[in-house]
Amino acid sequence: MEITRRQLLGGAAATALGAAGIYELVDRLGHAPPRAPAMTLPLEQHVLEGVRMVRQDGVAVLVPPLHHQVVTARVAVPNDPLKLKAAQSALEQELREFERRYEPTPAGLGITVAWGLPYFRRFVPHESRQYLPLDARASKAAGKPVPVLLDARRFPSDPQETILEANDVAVLIRSDNLEAIEDASKALFDELGALHATSIRKGFAGGGFEGGQSLPKRMAMAAGVPGADLIPDTSELFLGFTSTQKAGLGPGRIANLETLGYSDGGQGGYFRHGTHMHLSHITEDLENWYLNFTFDERVETAFRPGQRVRPGVMAVAQGPRDVASIAHNVADYRRKGVIGHSSAIQTVSRLQADVVGPDGTHYRKGTAIPQRADFNTLDNPFFWSADPGRDGMKDGAAAGVHFVAFTPTSDDFHRGRLAMDGVMPDGTKLEFIPGSRGQGFNAVLKTTHRQNFLVPPRAHRSFPLVELRS
Repeated sequence: MEITRRQLLGGAAATALGAAGIYELVDRLGHAPPRAPAMTLPLEQHVLEGVRMVRQDGVAVLVPPLHHQVVTARVAVPNDPLKLKAAQSALEQELREFERRYEPTPAGLGITVAWGLPYFRRFVPHESRQYLPLDARASKAAGKPVPVLLDARRFPSDPQETILEANDVAVLIRSDNLEAIEDASKALFDELGALHATSIRKGFAGGGFEGGQSLPKRMAMAAGVPGADLIPDTSELFLGFTSTQKAGLGPGRIANLETLGYSDGGQGGYFRHGTHMHLSHITEDLENWYLNFTFDERVETAFRPGQRVRPGVMAVAQGPRDVASIAHNVADYRRKGVIGHSSAIQTVSRLQADVVGPDGTHYRKGTAIPQRADFNTLDNPFFWSADPGRDGMKDGAAAGVHFVAFTPTSDDFHRGRLAMDGVMPDGTKLEFIPGSRGQGFNAVLKTTHRQNFLVPPRAHRSFPLVELRS
């Protein structure tokens, strides 16, 4: 039976922050795996300790938290230095309280607070001009200063109706424990009073790593999503293939602003140990994907033309030796008129040479850079919106993904997203009709909303730069 908007929400919007709706099924249909304890509380907000590794189809795979939620918000504090500093203190106190109660692992609670350009422009404009870091690589290419945080943009394959959002803040909350997420949401957005939610985005992650039917398939079938029965039984994502291969995700601090030399962290290193976060919602056409693409075509679309994968395999090796170059993509395009999703973005998302980070860590050529935190969703497009008309809220569940990715800068994300459309980082353009099958996943994906954020280090996560206002 199809899930209605009211059933999906689990009640009125006024209680949406504490109502899980259909996502309560996650705990009944799936289960949390054993987790290792945290060794330390990282300086980085975006680094989640204790993530378990398993092997699927012979490939090392990381097991993400079961439950995910992103709440976007606007600052509801008068633009007054004293009141903003009081709000800063109150938010930091709440966050530290949750750190005392939960360890920073999937078994506990991970909270990442990211700030948008509207916040910096409205509340700390002078301080932002002085302290927001610059992107050294992008500045050199542009011949002028380019900050690490840029406004979101549309890409060649985006529909014109893609909404470029303007939220002050986005808070990513991750845990195997749904109650922990709900407690944090209520405390930060209902009780604190400094942040008024503009949207709530819920979802889940977890494949059939340890036998049994995967969570995405069971959830999609429970929600009556068209094409749900076609999802493979061991699928981590609605579209099938596993995305959390260890070799395909950036290790350690590689996504930090400073690690690859893109930024020094701004004046005084204020934002060192921070990163950039991209947030978007993407709908997925399951029937088109599974009925109109054979398994081999899905492999070529997701990875690279000509790649051979045994039928039924979900985890495909994506190590440094499997990385495609710009020349590989050009050759694939000339030979077959198509490019693969992974092969295209690898021209940006993988190191093109060895790099030694500022802490002495040696990152080898071919190492992945982005740290993904995306998750399956049945939101359509959000669980709740303060402006449902603008956001195009629809009845019924829909297969999709809330795409969350940590990259060193906005420009770095933009380069990868352009490569997905055939615009290579050296300027080579592979011409496609927008949304055509030749562009890989773009034939079955549609981005509804998009925004970029800056994730400060843990020390400056609460109303960054406010303490510097006179």
